[in-house]
Amino acid sequence: MQIKNTVSVFGKIILSFIVIISISSCSNNMKFDEYKSIENDKWHKDTIINFIVSSNDTISKNNININIRNNKDYEFSNLFLIVGIKFPTNYQIIDTLEYEMTTPEGHFLGTGFSDIKENKLEYKTNVIFPVKGDYKISVQQAMRKTKDIDGLVYLNGITDVGVQIEKIK
Repeated sequence: MQIKNTVSVFGKIILSFIVIISISSCSNNMKFDEYKSIENDKWHKDTIINFIVSSNDTISKNNININIRNNKDYEFSNLFLIVGIKFPTNYQIIDTLEYEMTTPEGHFLGTGFSDIKENKLEYKTNVIFPVKGDYKISVQQAMRKTKDIDGLVYLNGITDVGVQIEKIK
């Protein structure tokens, strides 16, 4: 009995160590990772989701991803977004993007075992933030067909919008 308890405790310690190392190595490259919830899972056409990213690193290359969580109420196979980056110098980049949200058979892409699927959408790769300061990243949905509820136009089924910035090693 004493040997089993020692092995069990030792196994738990090793497993904990492996988990901690895995988590810290994954998050080591993460510079920014934030989500904002969409009220009632209905994204109004004029609602712009804003993220403020502070950067003091003017040398490293980064990948910027837009993360979208959707539920089964999302009705489309794709998603159009207008994404902007406003630099500390007030210079601004605005892109209109299209992402696939389902397979051709209509199955949602992304990860997740429940009704919520998470999509990591590549926005920009090998980006260098050339000026120290705060960068404002804005995300707005640009779908043409949305639901008209009480005179307001919404995109149903989007639960959260996020921005993730990973430093490239």
